[in-house]
Amino acid sequence: MTRNTISYKLPAILALLFVVLTMRPLAAQEKVNWMTFEEAVALAKEQPKHIFIDVYTDWCGWCKKMDASTFVDPVIVDLLNKHYYAVKLDAEQKDTIYFMDKAFVNTNPEGKRATHQMAQALLKGKMSYPSYVFLNSQTEWLTVVNGYRKSPEMEQVLTYFGESIYETKTWEQFMATFVSRLTGESAQ
Repeated sequence: MTRNTISYKLPAILALLFVVLTMRPLAAQEKVNWMTFEEAVALAKEQPKHIFIDVYTDWCGWCKKMDASTFVDPVIVDLLNKHYYAVKLDAEQKDTIYFMDKAFVNTNPEGKRATHQMAQALLKGKMSYPSYVFLNSQTEWLTVVNGYRKSPEMEQVLTYFGESIYETKTWEQFMATFVSRLTGESAQ
């Protein structure tokens, strides 16, 4: 090879190397293992784990922001996949959901912004999007957290309920000793 051949190919090789190295983390990036409500309940019976339910709507801008930011943060993804069966529940869906021998439906499936009975039950009638419902491993309701949450806030709540700290400590006691795993921009 001549010196000209090498200098001609070097930029192409470097560009290819850059593309390969920058694309690799995208392919390896973990995602939240979202599932249906029924799938989560069935899995919780077989292998007990808490259930996290993201109650959203298609028209909710803050819901979309959660999907694009908080729910792709590696720490949040890890917490959700490790401690929870994660559910995406469209509050306006038309499908019937069966839970505890009862059928939950959208009573007005053709209506604009008609809410599903399961969303109403989980949110206790306080319809706000996005909302996050926490169930224990026996599928008992623990709490609802409303509104857009950045990664630091979501990390705290996911840790508190996912690690069952709520059983032995108050929120204030937990927060006094909580150490975040977030770094960089995610920590802000």
